[in-house]
Amino acid sequence: MNMELLMQYVTYALIAIGALAFLVSVITQVIKEMPGLKNIQTNAVALVIALILCPLAVVILCIYLQIVIMWYYIVGAVIAAFIVYLVATGGWEKVSEMWNRTKYKKNE
Repeated sequence: MNMELLMQYVTYALIAIGALAFLVSVITQVIKEMPGLKNIQTNAVALVIALILCPLAVVILCIYLQIVIMWYYIVGAVIAAFIVYLVATGGWEKVSEMWNRTKYKKNE
């Protein structure tokens, strides 16, 4: 395998992880405000969304590229879902922590 082609695949993988993590974060924040999900931890909701979204994205990509869906594509997508979950929750927690540190608070 050519090194240039390998770097291209790594770049595509990082873009996909970033885009899916962004979608997981956004969907989690929107869904978390629903009445039935307020008592469930945000991390659990994000994990379930990642476990649904990643295999769905692989299936959609295979259909779009007209590739036969193999079982190991789905297994790889489930494994990748944990990486997407970690990026989505870790990134959101860091942003939230930075916001809380810099937010103006009145002294009462």
